Amino acid sequence: MLQLKDLPDSKVLSKFAERYPDADIGNVINFLTLLRVGSDLSSELDNFLAGYGLLQGRWWVLILLMREQDLMSTPSSLAEKAGVSRATMTGLIDGLVRESLVKRVTNVDDRRKQHIKLTILGQERLDEVMPEYYRRVAELMKVLSPSQGEDLSLMLKKLQNNSDVFK
Repeated sequence: MLQLKDLPDSKVLSKFAERYPDADIGNVINFLTLLRVGSDLSSELDNFLAGYGLLQGRWWVLILLMREQDLMSTPSSLAEKAGVSRATMTGLIDGLVRESLVKRVTNVDDRRKQHIKLTILGQERLDEVMPEYYRRVAELMKVLSPSQGEDLSLMLKKLQNNSDVFK
């Protein structure tokens, strides 16, 4: 994914507004800033997780499995919950299996069906990562007061609920 590091200012965007009169410069700046913050946070999270031998995709699979009562799920369910294709999920699972963080469990009633189970080693990896992850999230978010955090959450939900404008 291309990440725009040099965000345009209002002067630069005014050139675009001359050519495209429907451009609301303030909205464009806010939108680009939101995208930039999201991509920067995602990149920094990847850097943090790399210190534990993980990237976001694999980390999310471990978290999704930990959420399950029996620490197990199907690959298709994991793909749906993670918002990725089944092929992408297969690649993530293959890597986690190689590292013994998850294992494939064949259904005894139907050998064609497989489940993915979080292993003890996978749980231990999460137990290493999560305390520091939560500490860093708290550190990041402490710049906002509790009411600002609530306002941010409401605003982000509004944007998420309206994101289908790009479909």
